[in-house]
Amino acid sequence: MDIKEIERSIIKKFRKTIWRGFIDSINEFHLINENDRIAVCISGGKDSFLLAKCLQEIKKHGKIHFDLKFICMNPGYEKENILKIQENAKLLGIDIDIFTTDVFEVSNLLNEKHPCYICARMRRGYLYDYAKKIGCNKIALAHHFDDVIETTLLSLFYSGEFKTMMPKLKSSNFSGMELIRPLYFVREEDIISWATYNNLSFLNCACKFVLKKQESKRDEVKKLIKELRKTNPYLEKNIYRSLENVNLDTIISYKKENIIHHFLDG
Repeated sequence: MDIKEIERSIIKKFRKTIWRGFIDSINEFHLINENDRIAVCISGGKDSFLLAKCLQEIKKHGKIHFDLKFICMNPGYEKENILKIQENAKLLGIDIDIFTTDVFEVSNLLNEKHPCYICARMRRGYLYDYAKKIGCNKIALAHHFDDVIETTLLSLFYSGEFKTMMPKLKSSNFSGMELIRPLYFVREEDIISWATYNNLSFLNCACKFVLKKQESKRDEVKKLIKELRKTNPYLEKNIYRSLENVNLDTIISYKKENIIHHFLDG
């Protein structure tokens, strides 16, 4: 399938499942503003390449003027993985700027058993830094609706906090920089369907350290959600609704700006 057909499939065949969720995310959370310069972060996976194509389409057909840069950090991929990313970028008409870091090696040395958290933090910092250097004021990441739900449950189960993955965030370390997640309302199963329909293959997790290790906590949560969905098809939607429907009258305490407010205080 050629690039025109791939682009058309986003707008036509997957209009209800992908394009509408993408547009709704942008509109509801005001993710794109006039004259933004957005660095679209390409990891090599299906999500980030779809995000790149969606942003290209809205730039062509939308009413807001903004610029796009497509950046790809090589944190220590094997050579064949970099070649696969370059191959897909060429196929999809995405002009990517690849820069190299030692994130995989450093995060594995710092915490060999659980390198993922450190790796994610380091990657984010490098992406912000590089995006700012090339004149961008925002980075766009390809986290989707399922990531939001899984992150919420991970926080509850393993951190003892009720918090989630936000659709946009102002950076506290890089002045004037903001992170946006335009696929916030898009389901992972629909992204998989888009890739399959267009006969596209992408990288999964290409970390040479994590691939050798046991199942992650996120994988455990994915399995739990899948099992619970058998008896409650609205499970994920209800979890998301709870994020918009917090009743402070029935909460023991909550934290705002690092200050804890307890229900007994007032």
